Amino acid sequence: MTTTLHPLVTEARRLADGLLAPCAQRVDQDGVPASHLDAVRRGGLLGVSAPEEFGGAAAPDSVAREIAEILAGACCSTWFVQTQHHTPVRLLAGAAPGLAARERFLRPLATGELLAGIAYAHVRASPRVPVRARVDRDGVRFDGTVPWYTGWGLNDVMLLAGVTEADEVVFAFADAREQPGLRPSPPLRLAALTAARTVSLELDGLRVPAENVVRRTPRAEFARVDVPRSTNASPAVFGVARAALDLLGDTPDERGAAESLRAGLDEVRARAYALADHPVAHEHVEERLALRTRAYDLMRAATTAAVVAGGGRATSLDSPAQRLAREAMFLLVQGQTAPVRRAHLAALSGAGR
Repeated sequence: MTTTLHPLVTEARRLADGLLAPCAQRVDQDGVPASHLDAVRRGGLLGVSAPEEFGGAAAPDSVAREIAEILAGACCSTWFVQTQHHTPVRLLAGAAPGLAARERFLRPLATGELLAGIAYAHVRASPRVPVRARVDRDGVRFDGTVPWYTGWGLNDVMLLAGVTEADEVVFAFADAREQPGLRPSPPLRLAALTAARTVSLELDGLRVPAENVVRRTPRAEFARVDVPRSTNASPAVFGVARAALDLLGDTPDERGAAESLRAGLDEVRARAYALADHPVAHEHVEERLALRTRAYDLMRAATTAAVVAGGGRATSLDSPAQRLAREAMFLLVQGQTAPVRRAHLAALSGAGR
């Protein structure tokens, strides 16, 4: 991992070493506490990419990526809850000045006064429409099912999306609480990151006022922007992989495996981040997908090495090795789109020959 001399990276490392990593096993079993997110907020990390004029740090993407690596490697569940927050911040930051939702929400989100979640991955389910949006002069009505919503009971607001009859995606803020037209499921029990408090949401006539609408865009345009972005390797993959390799080193064999895998991670990380910074997001898609898949391979190898080195004790719930292996499984499908799935399965098919 490179060393970025930015105060927020220093703060992330302090938080990871002093709080997140020491508590990660307990959090994995008991759930992310609000106090963890309060610590992230106090450290200024929720505003890492937000404009300075709204109370954020306006840090470059390289800083945001390194912070994500650090937090994910220390406690992937805490990272996953807070990472939802950055999408609405970026969307608002790029919105037109004077937009009512931008003026209302961007500053409290940038400063951490409000914590946001996201409820729009279902928009990628084309041609299915899990959530329908109906726009009128008073606002938007949402109906349907949000299959996955992370941070329930921790987030203050959510960025919700639905699709209109005209195949337009509507993004709007709603309060992240049970209310008329919005009913959460019991917390979902998952093989990994149950601690992140994920539920599904039943929407039956949820009304959102017009001033909370952030964006309206054709579904095809949403896909054009979203799909290339999803082909980039996730910083969390590198963070979890490095945390697993940090468990190795007691024997020459372990040290040798760790050194080889670290070298591979360094190479893939450098190439993947160079493409992530490329000014044209829809160029080099095949190379981006190949690097994302290779990052998965290295993460899987790193977490497997940690389990192998740990032996039988690695299967104990007290062992970070098994936790990291489960987190790695989760990251294989986090933010997955159809092109990512196809590329990954094709690579796995080739590996089996």
